[in-house]
Amino acid sequence: MKLSPNTAPPEPANLLIRLHNQVGAAVDVTGNEHGTSHWCCHGCGDHSGQHGLSFTRDEANAHAAACRASYHRLG
Repeated sequence: MKLSPNTAPPEPANLLIRLHNQVGAAVDVTGNEHGTSHWCCHGCGDHSGQHGLSFTRDEANAHAAACRASYHRLG
């Protein structure tokens, strides 16, 4: 059995920024560059509400810097 983190999930059409947490799981910022955006961590599943891109980017970066979780798939 092999365990591997979800480091490269499919990119959504509205992906603006992809960060990686401490163990390599993707943290995606999606939305509209001049409207609202939100982030979602593919490691722990945490996510934000809708905010402006500058706020969302800072919040996603802080989460990625602190998060050590990664979903694993068995295979």
